Amino acid sequence: QVQLVESGGGLVQPGGSLRLSCAAAGFSFSSYPMRWYRQAPGKERELVVITSAGDTTNYADSVKGRFTISRDNARNAVDLQMNSLKPEDTARYYCYVRRFSQDFWGQGTQVTVSS
Repeated sequence: QVQLVESGGGLVQPGGSLRLSCAAAGFSFSSYPMRWYRQAPGKERELVVITSAGDTTNYADSVKGRFTISRDNARNAVDLQMNSLKPEDTARYYCYVRRFSQDFWGQGTQVTVSS
C-alpha cells in the first residue's frame, strides 16, 4: 500500500526558509520519479518540481533558484528546501508519485508566508 506523508510546513515571514519532507512507503521508492505540487486557495494545483529516479530535476519557473529538491533513497524520503519565500508561495504542498498508472498523493502540508 503506497503511503506518502508530508511534514515541515508552517508559518514563515517573507524571505524566510522552510524544509518540507515526504516520507514514502509501500513501493520501491528509488525506482520512481517523485513530485511536489502545491495548491493555493481558489487556484488549481500546480507542479513545483519533479525529480527522476536518476536525480534529474525540473523546477517550475516560479521557484527556480529558491527551492531545492533532494531525495534520500536510504530513508525513502524526498525533501523540499524552500528559501527566499514569498507570500505567493503560500499554499498546501503535496507529495506525489505515479505508479502502475495510478496517482498517489499525500495529505499535504500547509505553508503560509506572511508578515
